[in-house]
Amino acid sequence: MDIKILEDLGLSPNEAKIYEALIEKGESSISDISVHANIHRRNAYDAIERLINKGLCFQIISSSENKYNAVDPDKLKEILAEKQEKLFEALPLLKKKFSKRLAPDEAYIYRGYEGQKNIWRDMLRVGEDIMIIGAKAQWFDPKLDAARDAFYRETKRKKMTFHLLFDDEIRTQLPNFAKTYPGLMKYRYLPKESSTSAITVIFGDYVVMYSGVGIMRMGENTVFFIIHSKDLVEGYRAWFKNIWGQSKEGKK
Repeated sequence: MDIKILEDLGLSPNEAKIYEALIEKGESSISDISVHANIHRRNAYDAIERLINKGLCFQIISSSENKYNAVDPDKLKEILAEKQEKLFEALPLLKKKFSKRLAPDEAYIYRGYEGQKNIWRDMLRVGEDIMIIGAKAQWFDPKLDAARDAFYRETKRKKMTFHLLFDDEIRTQLPNFAKTYPGLMKYRYLPKESSTSAITVIFGDYVVMYSGVGIMRMGENTVFFIIHSKDLVEGYRAWFKNIWGQSKEGKK
C-alpha cells in the first residue's frame, strides 16, 4: 500500500505506517506493531491513541498485554466524505471572500501547464464566450489532455462559444483541426504575414497574453500575462471585432 494515500487523508506518517501494519497483520501487541512498522515504541503508543480517536483502530483489553486491531478500511471513505462535507460548508464563505479580493484592475503572471489550468478555471468561473487572436491549437498539447477534456465538457454545458482567429499555419498544417474541435466554435484565419509566436485571449474582464507556445505545443516555460480590467478589455474586444471582419472565414 502507498502510505502517501493515507497521509493525504490526514494521517501522520506514523499513523499511516501503523494502520497499514494492522491491516496486514491483524490483532497485534504494541511491541509487534512497533517492530513491523519500524517505529519507536513510545511513538507507536501516541500514534495508536490518535488512530483510536479517529475511529481507525480499536483496543483489545487483555489481562496480560493489550492488543490492537484496525477497523475495516471502508472507514477511510467515511473520513474522506467528512472532509468533503466540511469543504462544501466552507466554500461559500471562501468564494465570497475571494470575490471581494478581486481588484477592479490588476495584473499578474502564471507559468507552465498549471498556469493554463488556472486560466481554464477562471474561464469557467466567468462562464462567458472566449475570443482568441493568434490561436495555435496550443491547448492540445498532450500533457493537458485530461484537464482539457474536462474543461471543454464544462464549456459545452455552459454553452460557452469560442471565437478563434487562427494563425494561417493551422489551415495548412492541421487542415482537419476545426472539424474535430471539441467545443462550440466560430473561427477565421489570420493572414499568413500576421503569424507570430504570441496569443491573446479575451474573456469576461480578462485579457491573457501568451509567450513561449507553438502549434499544439506549450511547456513549463510558457508565461501567461493576465490583466483584469473592464475598461481595457472593451478596447481589446473592439480590436478583435475589427480583425475578425478582415479575416478569412472558416466553416465548421
